Amino acid sequence: MSSPEIASLSWGQMKVKGCYTTYKDCKVWPGGSRTWDWRETGTNHSPGVQPADLEEIVQKGVKTVVIGRGMSEALQVPTSTVDYLKKNGIDVLVLQTEKAVAEYNALAAQGVKVGGVFHSTC
Repeated sequence: MSSPEIASLSWGQMKVKGCYTTYKDCKVWPGGSRTWDWRETGTNHSPGVQPADLEEIVQKGVKTVVIGRGMSEALQVPTSTVDYLKKNGIDVLVLQTEKAVAEYNALAAQGVKVGGVFHSTC
C-alpha cells in the first residue's frame, strides 16, 4: 500500500488525495489518513508531539515519519519523541509544515513507506 499524497495545504486546511475530509491537523500513513485530534493524547504546542501521537503510524509499518511543526513552527517536538521513533528503527524528519508536506509527498512519490503528522496552523 502506498502513502497518500497530500493534495493541498493552506492555513488551517489540509486535503489528502482520495479523501473527502478537510483536516486542520492530520495523520497519514500507507493506505490512509485521519484527523489528528490532540485531545486524544493531551498534546499541546509545548511540550509538543508525544510518542502516543505517533504509535498508530508506527504500527502501520512505516520506515520514515515526517512531523510538521506548524506554519510558524510553534509545535514542539521533544527529544524523547524523536528517540522513540529511532528506537523503532524509523527515520524521522521534523520540519516546518509546508516543507514537511513537500518532503512527505516526495518520499511517497518514491514509494517510501512514509507516515506523518501535520499541524496546519501556528
